[in-house]
Amino acid sequence: MMQSAPNQKMEHLAKADVLFQQAESAAETGDFISSGSLILKALEQERRAGTVGPQVMQLIKPRT
Repeated sequence: MMQSAPNQKMEHLAKADVLFQQAESAAETGDFISSGSLILKALEQERRAGTVGPQVMQLIKPRT
């Protein structure tokens, strides 16, 4: 079942938020390697949230 674009975007952003919180906790305990890895995963989720929905190039019709 396909999710709507706003739902997918919110899901990606929620996952990113959880990962950022986990990264902060890991950094506070001195586990900087895990923290860095979690930050990269969170940034990936944010990137995915930005690409959900129609892309501008797909909406432009070529001239004939």
